[in-house]
Amino acid sequence: MGLLSVPPCKLTGLGVNPVGELQWQFLYRWLYGVVEPLSGKHFMLEFSHQTVFALRSFYKRYPPRASCLRQIAQMYPHELHLIQVDNAQAHSAQTLTVPEYVILLFQPPYCREVNPMERVGQQLKRWLQWRHFDSIADLQQAISLWVPRLTPRQVQSLTQWGWIVDALCVAGI
Repeated sequence: MGLLSVPPCKLTGLGVNPVGELQWQFLYRWLYGVVEPLSGKHFMLEFSHQTVFALRSFYKRYPPRASCLRQIAQMYPHELHLIQVDNAQAHSAQTLTVPEYVILLFQPPYCREVNPMERVGQQLKRWLQWRHFDSIADLQQAISLWVPRLTPRQVQSLTQWGWIVDALCVAGI
């Protein structure tokens, strides 16, 4: 998510342009998260950068916000956590240490539409459309307001595709 506006498609009359304020600042925030499609449970953390260090802290860090995987491991200590990721350098860096209860499942290149978390990101982008933020801190505040409002039911509707449910059931996960 960033301060670069991405206006939604709008239907208007012939020769009528949609009205909205655009921004062209290349400042971004990254939202790391995990979702469980069957139950809709989810956890997300926001970062100012996308590097192996951010990903490592997503896996390992504690306060001010507890790390996603440590919190999940405490809630579900005897379960395997299968996380689908793209092939970004941060996800496959040799300096990245993945905990033993986590398996990273790399999706095929240029196939981000198969990652359930992408649908959650698209929903956030739809919510942010046509909004103008004076600073990256304002964008961060808006994201911080949106994430807690995301309900398990909404996550299920975004991520519970038939082929994912079938694969999880066959795998016994």
